[in-house]
Amino acid sequence: MNKAIKLVALAAASALALAGCAGTPAPTDSSASCDTVTKVTMLGTIKIEIQDEFLAAVDEYNASQNCYEVESIAGTPDLTFLANVTPMYAANEAPTIMYTLQEIPDMADKVMDWTGTKLAELAGEGLLAAANIDGKQVGVPSTAEAFGLLYNKDVLDAAGVDPAAIKTRSDLEAAFKAIEASGKGAIHFSALWWSLGAHFTNKYFAMAAEDHEGRLAVLDQLADGTKDLSADPVFQNWLATFELLKKYNASTPNLTDTEYDEALLNLADGNVGFWFMGNWAEPNLITNGGGTDFGIMPLPISDDAASYGNDSISVGVPGYFMIDNEQSTQEERDGAVDFLTWLYTTPEGQTHVAGSIEDGNMSFIPVYSGFTVEPTTFMAKQIASYVTEGKTIEWINTYYPAGGQDLYGASGQKLITGKITGAQYADEIEKAWLGVAKTWRGEKVE
Repeated sequence: MNKAIKLVALAAASALALAGCAGTPAPTDSSASCDTVTKVTMLGTIKIEIQDEFLAAVDEYNASQNCYEVESIAGTPDLTFLANVTPMYAANEAPTIMYTLQEIPDMADKVMDWTGTKLAELAGEGLLAAANIDGKQVGVPSTAEAFGLLYNKDVLDAAGVDPAAIKTRSDLEAAFKAIEASGKGAIHFSALWWSLGAHFTNKYFAMAAEDHEGRLAVLDQLADGTKDLSADPVFQNWLATFELLKKYNASTPNLTDTEYDEALLNLADGNVGFWFMGNWAEPNLITNGGGTDFGIMPLPISDDAASYGNDSISVGVPGYFMIDNEQSTQEERDGAVDFLTWLYTTPEGQTHVAGSIEDGNMSFIPVYSGFTVEPTTFMAKQIASYVTEGKTIEWINTYYPAGGQDLYGASGQKLITGKITGAQYADEIEKAWLGVAKTWRGEKVE
């Protein structure tokens, strides 16, 4: 049976709780001994697609010492992170470990400062920035991820398509036509709200300006109501790219969660050449793909090959680990820090984090110095090459207001199903941004 794990939401994955043990805060030394056991809860798995591999790491950690025990507890997958965590705080049952991205500013006053910890010292300053709130390091990163056009190398080879030769939107359409001429579908363009709302929109926001401050200025203008998307040539190019992918979509848009499995199997089985998605899908593609290489390439939105971002993939941190500082005990916090430190600094933990999928590991891109385990997959090596060559664009979606990607995704679903026009879509995006708190400028949500 094909094994494909449903991804309900990227930023708000199903809740997971981890139980830890008490005692001294550094039982990564397997000889440490503790007399009592303290439970440590965690809301949110790293990724649903690799939850089996993640739980294998948890099992090894549990067996490696007798101070902490980690246990997985399911949450509500169709709720946002805040919708899950808020009632837990109200019931005085706050999770000790939390994992999220856009809701970090909302949680900053409730969580521990990682400053001075081993993981904060080993992570690159740039990777810590999105979780540094007013000088407080409220979270530490899990991995680096990338999204763009995933492709089945066998399908492209059979159609005579060289992904490295695709430099413009017109080049991409020519590749789509060649794949269709070979008897395959050109692309599976997923109608998943989180893919459209967080990732596809990021292509516009990340390419709207060539520097970070310029991109934040675009967010300022949208919040102030002074940004006219219909007059922005980058937005219009982005919209034309949306319509291109929609035109060559080999699948009828599916607005349910089964869309992820359907798209994954279409690419894995060689029914289509491309899929707009991220490298978090690689484990399941490899599992289902029978030895096929799956690559990643930029999604060009302009017909000017030299325009900013046309040759780059989106690379960023998908989420940060936070530790509750309001309702947890010191022992629980010690256990939370110990587990995560074990995961990213010990040879055993690093193998689970960055080892190959074929061996039951997560195949993450390492983001902490001192890693001795390197990714081995075709796609992971490509991502590393893009990073080395500086061909990456920012995850500006990190700065979307909490819940924003839900609204943009809902509008994107209307557009992909033909219920609204591109002009109406632009209007809905502008209305969604109007008046939001500028959390990217330090404003608090009222």
